[in-house]
Amino acid sequence: MPKESKIEWTDFTWNPVTGCTKVSDGCSNCYAERMAHRLQAMGAPRYAGGFRVAMHEDLVGLPRTLRNPRLIFVNSMSDLFHEQVGIDFIREIFATMEACPQHTFQVLTKRSHRLRELASELPWPDNVWMGVTVENAQTINRIADLQKVPARVRFLSLEPLLGPLENVPLEGIDWVIVGGESGPGARPMTKAWVESIRRQCRQNDVPFFFKQWGGTNKKKAGRLLEGRTWDQMPEVLTHLSA
Repeated sequence: MPKESKIEWTDFTWNPVTGCTKVSDGCSNCYAERMAHRLQAMGAPRYAGGFRVAMHEDLVGLPRTLRNPRLIFVNSMSDLFHEQVGIDFIREIFATMEACPQHTFQVLTKRSHRLRELASELPWPDNVWMGVTVENAQTINRIADLQKVPARVRFLSLEPLLGPLENVPLEGIDWVIVGGESGPGARPMTKAWVESIRRQCRQNDVPFFFKQWGGTNKKKAGRLLEGRTWDQMPEVLTHLSA
């Protein structure tokens, strides 16, 4: 069964792919890499290779075992569009998502160029949300690739937010998540950066979700911004869950 998640913006995680490689600054303190090596040390069979990319055919159909509608984050321990994941396996994942209209699937990638290249070869049912991670101005070009993808919901994960992002291109974007880096060696996030993004979302009528301040003690830092939580979600969610 997919694993219940502590990630604030989803219900479950589903990892038919595990392992990844670093592509940009946001990968430097990768939580998934730390967790993979911990699981390897514990003798978990799926992480015998540590954080090397691995595809798990036996997990492809897992969402079919959940009857009630759920938000499911796809590959929290990897990147579905990693170069080592073949198009046929990606198609299998999409086929499962298409066969489970009761669920909403959240797919997130840093490899926007490959996403854009393969988008026309994949089905895009309404219950598949597609997002890209943008951590600083150097990676903002990923948004242009996402905007070309025919997903019903396109979203941005600005986490770990490592610098200011002004004039974020929000046309065709349906949801924005912001979060600071957490764990050992966490790099700080400035309040002004978060407020700027919230302001841009408000001006463009884009739902804004503030996940965390982060830091070495995520729980202590909390997730309040201006005295409240910001848990806005795409409006389409109510229709998909009905």
